[in-house]
Amino acid sequence: MIQIRNLEKVFKSKAGLFYALRRIDLDVARGDFVTVMGPAGAGKSTLLHALGMLDSDWTGEYTFLESAVHTLSPKARLALNKRHIGFVFQQYHLLDDLTVYENLDIPLSYRDVKKSERAGIVADVLDRFNIVGKKDLFPSQLSGGQQQLVAVARAVVAKPELIIADEPTGNLHSTQAKEIMELFRKLNREGTTIVQVTHSETNAAYGNRVVQLKDGWMEQGSGVGG
Repeated sequence: MIQIRNLEKVFKSKAGLFYALRRIDLDVARGDFVTVMGPAGAGKSTLLHALGMLDSDWTGEYTFLESAVHTLSPKARLALNKRHIGFVFQQYHLLDDLTVYENLDIPLSYRDVKKSERAGIVADVLDRFNIVGKKDLFPSQLSGGQQQLVAVARAVVAKPELIIADEPTGNLHSTQAKEIMELFRKLNREGTTIVQVTHSETNAAYGNRVVQLKDGWMEQGSGVGG
């Protein structure tokens, strides 16, 4: 599904060049459940944003579902993202001027799901995440944990082929965190590919493989070929 070769991300500062990612090679097959781990500042979130096509300011080669992402226009990358990827952001990134219901409806509209069908799908997801009572509230009216649940619900509502999750249980208590990870495990067993960043060894154990990053470098042998 994913093949990355020699991916690098550089920031320019007064002190010179800072490499957030260095010569990353990574293969992710369909049905993989990959965990990215490493200390703060290792480049984990930066890598996820590149994988999710939310950041295009990098060099190297990235092939996703046989599309050469590095050659695509920003518009084409965005279309690929909307059609195939669900992203759980560490800072939620819910749309503040939309209700919980509307935030969940948007990914379905991107995939051309009929409005009559969307209502049923959103209702099912609201029920699954136990947030039916929050459907008419705006993000600012929710706690951090509730926003986290909505962010995860939004990522899975359209049944994407790839879920990218940046600390998906960071603001949840242990029971909710376990429920989210069990859901990810179920989706993965049904064929959804998952790439997550976590500091939790417990969460990492749900996956089939761990990729270690440190100072922008990937631990040798952890990326290509599993």
